[in-house]
Amino acid sequence: MRITNTVATAASIAVLSTSAFAGGMSEPVMDEPIVMEEPMVEEPAGSGVAGLVVLGVLAAALIYVATQD
Repeated sequence: MRITNTVATAASIAVLSTSAFAGGMSEPVMDEPIVMEEPMVEEPAGSGVAGLVVLGVLAAALIYVATQD
């Protein structure tokens, strides 16, 4: 009987003490709303006409070398 009383007392203390931390009587603090901004998309450097010029010069050089035989 003594162990039953000890277990019952410990269980009731555990239940009552955890509910004490659930909240208080103070005013709730409201956070600022979160504003999501879309990231700016930047085009990669070096793309465009310069890449096509280099590709054209490389292709012309390969064709020239292939026709030299």
